[in-house]
Amino acid sequence: MNQYQQPTQYQDHSAAGAVVRNRVLRNTYMLLAISMIPTVAGAWLSLKLGLNQILSPGISMIVFFAGAFGLMFLIERNKNSSAGVGFLLLFTFFMGIMLSRMLGYVLSLGDGANLIMLAFGGTAAIFATMAAIATTTKRDFTHLHKTLIIGAVVIIVAAIANVFLQIPALTLTISLLAIVIFSAFMLVDLQRIVNGGETNYISATLSLYLSIYNVFVSLLSILGITSNE
Repeated sequence: MNQYQQPTQYQDHSAAGAVVRNRVLRNTYMLLAISMIPTVAGAWLSLKLGLNQILSPGISMIVFFAGAFGLMFLIERNKNSSAGVGFLLLFTFFMGIMLSRMLGYVLSLGDGANLIMLAFGGTAAIFATMAAIATTTKRDFTHLHKTLIIGAVVIIVAAIANVFLQIPALTLTISLLAIVIFSAFMLVDLQRIVNGGETNYISATLSLYLSIYNVFVSLLSILGITSNE
């Protein structure tokens, strides 16, 4: 009898696994959408109060890394409780404030509002493409994770250096590489959720948010540079 019961148990397990994966993916998408509200609110408030003009680029970078890594630590520390959601929303609000410097610069251009909408549309298109690939392909991309982390570290180091160098060509190169690397991060993270490798929707949301944020910033940077006469 056991040999006939095993397939049934396996099917039940597979069905349960599919339910868990779908729930994690659904909750991730929902929390990701909600997280955009504090981001917009933080950026709007910072622009309204002129906070984007107070800090120098060097001080702003220090505040960014201290705040971002501190909040990410708190999110991961509390990812299994409702406090994790609160810290995530606080993190996205902080990231919106940090985004205001670039938004202020782009809005100072003649077609700044259109450039922001174009960057937003491009980011949405990239995310939709990566989501479609992650849910339909049978090819495993998760093995790229370590390589992508190395690439992200290289980009961060180059970006820090360029805060002081202020070389437009280097900014453009960093932005192009960032779009490629963080788009790939989206694909890997989404595939991990679809395949059941990520079961915590707070951690999944944080990873996807960071990729989306970096792709948007990079697109905005490219559009700002190329449109600035």
